[in-house]
Amino acid sequence: MRYNDFNEKKRESIVKDQLEALILQMYKSNILYSEGVREFKKRFILTVLQENKGNQCRAARELGMHRNTLSRTISELKIDVRQLRDGVKRPPRSTRHVPLEKKAVR
Repeated sequence: MRYNDFNEKKRESIVKDQLEALILQMYKSNILYSEGVREFKKRFILTVLQENKGNQCRAARELGMHRNTLSRTISELKIDVRQLRDGVKRPPRSTRHVPLEKKAVR
């Protein structure tokens, strides 16, 4: 086994142990399954969205889901993506660079 493979396995094991401890803590705190799943989904998606500055296409790709599914889940979880975008917006069409020449249509 290579060194990187060993480190990856060790990291996965640590994360799984932390998750198991969290689940036990949630169970002992009488948190319902549906509440736990909803909160986990929300935090997981928020983290990936933050890492991608609110870009849903990139976040969906990293989450392994379709963008429409992510968009629907964001709505269901009432996540405000606008806060994650750091004020980055596309410039209005009127201020975008327009190429001088258009290619001829064949």
